[in-house]
Amino acid sequence: QVQLVESGGGLVQAGGSLRLSCAASGRTFSSVAVGWFRQAPGKEREFVARITWSGGNTYYADSVKGRFTISRDNAKNTVYLQMNSLKPEDTAVYYCARNSGGPPSYSAINYDSWGQGTQVTVSS
Repeated sequence: QVQLVESGGGLVQAGGSLRLSCAASGRTFSSVAVGWFRQAPGKEREFVARITWSGGNTYYADSVKGRFTISRDNAKNTVYLQMNSLKPEDTAVYYCARNSGGPPSYSAINYDSWGQGTQVTVSS
């Protein structure tokens, strides 16, 4: 069983950057794909990005493509989300999760082992 813990959130001005981390415990982490999702108040959880177990393939929501980069370091059991050119509409709680099924890989129902989330707030 994989357990995931997010960190790195905070308050940043529009146009700024943050890097989120998703630290995993469990021996099977390096063999699973991982995704980032976000949920703003009053909205459904939405897909942000996904990375395969090797890091060789990545997939992004159109809303973050070109601004966010997902990566992983399996030696450190960690997946990262580098967020640049942040916008107020990026404000949300960000979650990482294990891709346990699918397709489609952008659907939250195909993920489990959700972390507790980290708050990202972008001020205008």
